[in-house]
Amino acid sequence: MVPFDAKKRGSEERAQMLSRLGITKLAYDWRDEHIPTFDDELKALNRHHIKLEAFWMMSDQNPDQNKHIQAIFDFLERNKVQTQIWLLMGEWHGFKELGQEEKIAAMVKPIRTIAERAAKLGCKVALYNHGGWFGEPENQLELIQVLGMKNVGIVYNFHHARFHHDRFAYFFPKIKPHLMALNIAGLRNGVTERFYRTGQGDVEKEMIRLVWKSGYKGPIGIINHDMEEDAEKGLQAEMGGLQRILLEIGDKRALKTY
Repeated sequence: MVPFDAKKRGSEERAQMLSRLGITKLAYDWRDEHIPTFDDELKALNRHHIKLEAFWMMSDQNPDQNKHIQAIFDFLERNKVQTQIWLLMGEWHGFKELGQEEKIAAMVKPIRTIAERAAKLGCKVALYNHGGWFGEPENQLELIQVLGMKNVGIVYNFHHARFHHDRFAYFFPKIKPHLMALNIAGLRNGVTERFYRTGQGDVEKEMIRLVWKSGYKGPIGIINHDMEEDAEKGLQAEMGGLQRILLEIGDKRALKTY
């Protein structure tokens, strides 16, 4: 929700808001204008006892030449931060023309470079689905298998998986052993061009039920993804939607959650 907030909160205001909501972990999304305030963000989170759970990163085939990646690693190193890196890999010219084995081999190289550097800092790398070839869970599982690195896993995003809900029950057990985080949203059957608030769709309840029954214990992420809405109100709506779903599927602990 860092770039998606009608009030455009700064680091301290954002940390105060999370504290009011009872949220104790933040996955940090960012834009270029936030780079100078990376350190301020961490200081504000620390003051309010909020953990920097993850840091979003995007790369192509040349991570060593990417100034944004360098800025993130510089921040993590100088602050001795151990966190998850949520890694989105973009495709480059000619990638689509490669065969499957060639795509895996080509994509493994930059991921390995990032994961090795992350490992030296005590950080993990979670492959971040955002559509396209890289966003397919089967391809991410194959990348993880070829990499064979203990600090590489998956963060699965409902909001970037609007084509997946009809086969979620099939592949979720396969990604669960590698799952470092799960971000939820509302999804509707047959609607692929947008997503909704959690609880406003017609398929996410069964997906959440499957996750709940699986015994998954990792982080669950909620998102305010509307630049025109106050992020605090958006996050409250997400929490309320999740609470309703949990009560409907029989998780009585939701009565005490929010």
